Amino acid sequence: MSDTRTEPDRIDGAPHPRETARLFGQDVAEADFLQAYGSDRLHHGWLITGPRGVGKATLAWRIARFLLATPPADAGDMFGAAARPADLGIDPEHAVARRMQAGSEPGLFVLRRPYDEKAKRLKAQITVDEVRRLKNFFALSATDGGRRVVIVDVADDMNVNAANAILKLLEEPPARTTILLVSHQPSRLLPTIRSRCRELRLAPLEAADMAQALAAAEIDQTGADPAALAALSGGSVGASVRLLQQDGLTLYADLVKLLATLPDLSRPIAIALAESAAGRGKEDRLDLLLTLFDRALARLARTGALGQPPDPPAALQEAETFQRLCPTPEAARAWARIAQTEGDRLRHGRAVNVETGSLLLASFLALQDGCPR
Repeated sequence: MSDTRTEPDRIDGAPHPRETARLFGQDVAEADFLQAYGSDRLHHGWLITGPRGVGKATLAWRIARFLLATPPADAGDMFGAAARPADLGIDPEHAVARRMQAGSEPGLFVLRRPYDEKAKRLKAQITVDEVRRLKNFFALSATDGGRRVVIVDVADDMNVNAANAILKLLEEPPARTTILLVSHQPSRLLPTIRSRCRELRLAPLEAADMAQALAAAEIDQTGADPAALAALSGGSVGASVRLLQQDGLTLYADLVKLLATLPDLSRPIAIALAESAAGRGKEDRLDLLLTLFDRALARLARTGALGQPPDPPAALQEAETFQRLCPTPEAARAWARIAQTEGDRLRHGRAVNVETGSLLLASFLALQDGCPR
């Protein structure tokens, strides 16, 4: 069985991408891969990109499972070529699927940040030592004549030496090997790595796909508005899980209520909101509040820039409040400056360990001073 400590892409309370049988909202990317597979010109390197939490790792595992479980077509077969697969789905009782679920599939190597036993945490980077382990993988799995798949999750974590070692593999790939690189920010990768891979770009999920994905992961969505969830998560299943687990929709609604009191900011509401995320043990709520604060100001500025509030609204009063506070492009520019200034202030304050409650309250009060009138 896999050691869950070594899985940086695991979200508490949700199944790991390895355990996720279906992928929602990414039919185009799946179809693109199947078309390449069906053309018998399967590229050896694939760069799977898109925002965090939209299913990149899940797609990588689906592709790996499909490739390892699907025998290559034999043009010389007396019975003719087998029918082309219509999708990437594999029977969960297939031997490959069961071995992958157990973390014991010999044809698969997952390259990710290693776990530091001494420090009891994941290391910050994928190092070249991890890439060198691939040599043993290729040596041990070469005798069976089957495919081999490498998942790099995430490629953004590779240090320079590791990236150069992967580049060499992409330039001179071992026979019957497919390398799948998951990347949140492909622009950070070496241009030569990007140029040697075919890209599969995943899109943010719409509300309906988000609801299906969360239901398939057995995440409780009771009382949650799917449209608001998709809007605030940026179409990310991972972000939606965190919003649901930490009551993020209510927290965002409280932020909108605070903004609705402008230009005469309600200090009692501001103080209560700041104190709700201050203190030891509230780090996750603080991170979420800062994220939602940025999201609220971005949506507010967008209202003036586009001439209408974001659709759908993510909270009660949001549309009316944002139209009142940001009716023009000039107001939008003012709010964008406030968002930048306060975002920088909050990041700097956290870096130098300013007391959280005071830091948040100062940013809330700055909204009153900067609010366009």
